[in-house]
Parts: sequence; structure tokens; C-alpha cells
Amino acid sequence: MSEQVQRVDTLFLHETGDDYVAVARRGGERLFRARLELTERDAGPRPGKFRIKTGGGEEPRSPDQFVEIARRADRIRISQQTSRRGREELREMLDAYQLEAKAVRTCRYCAGKGRYSPITSETAIKADDEYICQDCAVRELERELAFNGNMTGAAQARLEELLFEEQDLGKITGLLGGNLDPDLTKYDEVSATTDEIDPVPVSDLDLHPDVQELLEDRFDDLLPVQSLSVENGLVEGDDQLVVSATATGKTLVGEMAGLNRLLEGKGKMLFLVPLVALANQKHEDFEDEYGHLANVTIRVGSSRIRDDGHAFDPSADIIVGTYEGIDHALRTGKDLGDIGTVVIDEVHTLKEDERGHRLDGLVSRLKYYCEERAKHSTDYGGAQWVYLSATVGNPGQLAAGLDAKLVEFEERPVPIERHVTFADGQEKPDIENKLVRREFDRESSKGYKGQTIIFTNSRRRCNEISRKLDYPSAPYHAGLDYGERKSVERKFGDQDLAAVVTTAALAAGVDFPASQVVFDTLAMGIEWLSVQEFEQMLGRAGRPDYHDRGKVYMLVEPDASYHGSMEGTEEEIAFKLLKGEMEDVVTHYDEAAAIEETLANVTVGGTAAKRLNDRMIGDVPTKHALGKLVEYEFIDGVTPTPLGRAVTTHFLEPGAAFMILDGVRKGKDPYDVVADLELRGEE
Repeated sequence: MSEQVQRVDTLFLHETGDDYVAVARRGGERLFRARLELTERDAGPRPGKFRIKTGGGEEPRSPDQFVEIARRADRIRISQQTSRRGREELREMLDAYQLEAKAVRTCRYCAGKGRYSPITSETAIKADDEYICQDCAVRELERELAFNGNMTGAAQARLEELLFEEQDLGKITGLLGGNLDPDLTKYDEVSATTDEIDPVPVSDLDLHPDVQELLEDRFDDLLPVQSLSVENGLVEGDDQLVVSATATGKTLVGEMAGLNRLLEGKGKMLFLVPLVALANQKHEDFEDEYGHLANVTIRVGSSRIRDDGHAFDPSADIIVGTYEGIDHALRTGKDLGDIGTVVIDEVHTLKEDERGHRLDGLVSRLKYYCEERAKHSTDYGGAQWVYLSATVGNPGQLAAGLDAKLVEFEERPVPIERHVTFADGQEKPDIENKLVRREFDRESSKGYKGQTIIFTNSRRRCNEISRKLDYPSAPYHAGLDYGERKSVERKFGDQDLAAVVTTAALAAGVDFPASQVVFDTLAMGIEWLSVQEFEQMLGRAGRPDYHDRGKVYMLVEPDASYHGSMEGTEEEIAFKLLKGEMEDVVTHYDEAAAIEETLANVTVGGTAAKRLNDRMIGDVPTKHALGKLVEYEFIDGVTPTPLGRAVTTHFLEPGAAFMILDGVRKGKDPYDVVADLELRGEE
């Protein structure tokens, strides 16, 4: 022993029950751990028993050896967790040998295991009513994470970062059960930004008198993105890709151009959106705002009759439609009249796997329709194209592909706080209830109560969450009819509802003026949200005319996914979305997509099919696709066969078409055919 302890950097003493742990350290290494008992003598406390811990137990040593070690130590430290009586007893014992000791703040977890871990106010982590070191706190956090389910490295790293910032283990583990302390859950804040753009006075616009009057009654100046668009040739008829955040006023760019060209006799306006719910809302809005100036109709599918009994009128001045609704009209040879303006909202849909190639094809076919019509008319000069998006990773490349001027305005009108907390699916409705209550009880400086949009991934979940909210709320999904959806929108706009609970797919673009967005899941159907979709949806939080700031809460279930085909877990996706770069908008073609669009282009353009394919944004292997169409007997020369016409009319990809044909030929029940198609879609 005496050779072993010629020099000791630190002798550390810590009370454990009726005796003490003694640890000797040198050069950052532990030399030994021992148990020390003191004995009360006439002259005061003295070392009684001294036992060195070994692999097989304890090895008794002379108490005098403890005194020798203490004398050779550079410093003696007593843990602050040692009781006052214990510290006094140790000091009295050491004083007898003219030795000094200092009480230091240490980690109790380490001290109990014979480790000397001094902590400071900067490094101490609160755990219950005491403080521990960062290493022990991380180990305790990892133990909690293991109990709550596996977590990705990104999620764990974020929690450790919060642990060191907050220095409170209980607060961080509370996040795993839905802690809503905003200072703790806050991930970051996206600042409000405003580009310096001189606003264009509405009085300076040279528009049709009816449009001019309409705008002058509503505004003195155009908003920045609208001003930029006008300065870049909107009124002169230039095609534009307008990229700007949600709630910055870009939709009016398309409306202003379309209504002006309509009233100047240059053709009707088409306003196209990806979802039926958005089309219904726009149709209602346009009838309210522009119905005194123009006839408005809607086209959302193959049917000529809407669910409210109104027929689609292809001769109307303004046609609001879904991409598929207008594309169906083209594929079936409908006469849409002279089109003066085409507004494509949510144009970033071009990158989506299923809908992207159809929008790409629709744009090409609709341009062909307008060009062919202009060739045979002395009065009609073609259409102006206005593409709108809040989220594009490659705006310059996309604008070039669309042959349009880029009008980009990077502004967020109010700051947005982004929060993350962890909870399982059963806990989430209770957390959402607290968030809705807290937000609705607040009033902005502009006099509006805080309202919440909760995004989830199924109709059933919408209804389940809405039923559990204390304050007035409503589900909002495709299971509601048109009148029910409009009722929800009006009640929310009148602040009669504290929240709407909606499917992510349906309400990504519906205009609810909310101050708070809550993500119950990060899934859209059976797929994870993309960065574009996430940014679009969180952009619903906070409107400059209503709110001082927006809030976004992501409720993350560790180790969760919602379908067997989903890669990754919810907490992994959460941090990818929070840190994600905006994805490029590029349309990709597999064989089935190339065949579908080429068949549609043959149906609409005949011999011009290759030209229609070549002008599309995605690269379409036309020669291969035409060969397959001949092989499948979908075309005869450059004319669709009756089979091919049926396939393109119903937007079928080849595999589904042949499955239906096989079922019909074998006399299968139609329900069985549909079931087979559904199962095929799951593969």
C-alpha cells in the first residue's frame, strides 16, 4: 500500500450510512476505494476500521494506513451530500493530524459508487431534490428513453442538449410524457422577415374598371409579393411562377390576372388546385367575391353534377377545378372555350409520386389545347399561366421548366415558435386539449382569440380527438359533405370554434386563420410528411392581421410508425423535418407513369403526342411508352383504341387496367375486383 500511495492527488470522503467511502485518485485514475469507520476516543473521533474494496470483497488494513494516505494527499475533499454531523466528525478527525479538508459539491450517484465527480453551478443537473453530474444525468435519461421505447440518435441528441441547457432531469424526462412548459418544449423560433419592397399603389394599376374598383375598395397598396408580380409583367400577360410563404397574398396575384383578362375579353379563368376541399372553398369564395362580375362553376371529377346538385358549366367565365377534374375534361374532349388565364395553385405537387406526373401531363395538354384553339381563332391569343407555391427547393429550375418568370418573395409575416414534446397515441388527445385551451384563452394584441388546427392522419382519429376537446371544436375531413365543411369554415372564421381537427391531406391548403398548429402525427395517410408538406402546414400558424406570432407543436411518439411500408420512426422524421432542406420539385417517371401520360397525350394530341411529352418537366421515355401502348393494344397508330380510351378516361395505370379486364373476362363480382385492386395498391 505504501508504494501504491506515495502520492495522491485527491482523497475523497463521502458518508454512506454509519460509515464513509474513501476514494484515492492520482493522475485522473482511481487508485482504490475503501470503507472507513470512525471510532470515538477520549480525544475525539479517530480511524477505527479501514477496508479496501477488492474484486472479491473487502481487505482489512490498518487505520494508520488511512492516516498515511491522508497525509500524502495533495487535497482532501468531503462531499457536500455528507450530513453536517458527518462533515464535522471528519473535520475533527483530520484536525487531530493537522490535515485540512474542504467540502465540495459532488454527484451523489458517483459518490455512492466511489467516483469523485465535483460539479459546479454550470455542470450540475437537478435530479429530484439533489444534483448530479452530466454523465450520470445522461445515463438516467438513456434509462428513461429505453423504458419509453427506442429513440433515434437525433432525438436523443436533442434531449441531451436540452438536458444541459435546462440542468433539470425531471423536466426533460417529463417531455417523454407530454410536458408542455413552452420554455422547455421550444425547439427554435423562425423569425419574421420582411423584404424591402416598395408597395405598388392600387390606384396606379391600369386594370379593367370593374377590377380596379374592386381592388380599390379593398386595399390602398398591394402586398409585397403582389407588387413584385405586377412589376414583373403580370398585367402585361407574362407567365409567372410565384413562390412565397403562406398568408403573404400570392393567391390574389392569380385572381387579379385572371379576372382582368376575363373582363377585357381575353378568355375565361381556370383556377386549379390539387384537392376537392380546396376547389370547393375557392368556388364558394369566387362566387361571393366575383359572382356579380362573372359566372363561376366548379369541376372536381368526372361527374357533371356536384354533390349540391349544381351542374358543371364548361361555358362559365371562371372554372374552379381539381387537376384531375380538368384533365378528365381534356381527355374526354370537352370544349372548355377560350381560356385567358390558367392559375395552378400548389404547383409543388409536381414532385409527388402519384399526382406529380398527372399535373405535369395536364399542364402540357392544357397548353396544347390553348395553342390549338388560338391557331384557329382571330380573336383568341392564348392563355397566361400563373403558378403558385409556398414551398419550392429549386425555384429557378422549376420556373425555367415551366417557361415562366420567377417571382420569389421570402417573407414570413409573423414569427413562428416550433415546439417538440413526446407522447404516445393515447396521451396525445389530453395534451392537445391543454394546448387548445391555453391558446383559446389568450387574445392577441389585435383582439383575436388563439385558434388551433390539429393535423392527424385519419377521419376516425379526427373524430376521436375532437370529441375529447373541452372547448368548441369540429372534425374536418372528406367524410363531411360540402355544406358541413363550409359550416366548419364559417364557425372557425367567426371564432366560434377553438379548434378544427383535420386530416393532413385535406386541409393543407384550406384557409383557416389559426394561431397554432398541432401535429398529432407526422404522417399523411400511410406516408410520412415531406419537408414541403410540413412547411406548408406549419405556415398556417399565425396571420399578420390576426396574430402576433404563430406556434407549432409536434407531438412525437417514440419508435412509432403508422404503416408497415413506412421507413423510419416518428421521432426520426420529426428532426428531419425540423432540420430539413426544401426538396427540389422534380417530376419522376416510372414505366407506368410514362405509359399513362403518353396515352393521355395521344388521346388529346394525336400526332402531336411526342411534342406534348417533350415539353413536360419530367423526362418521359416516349419511344418505349409508345411501344408498350401498342403492345397493350391501348393505341392503334396515333389513335386510342376503345380500351385505351377507357383506360385514360379512368386514369388507370396498366397493371390496374389488366386486373379489371381479367376480372370482367372471368365474370368476377365487381366488389371482388375492387378488393383485388386495393390489395394490389398495398403491395
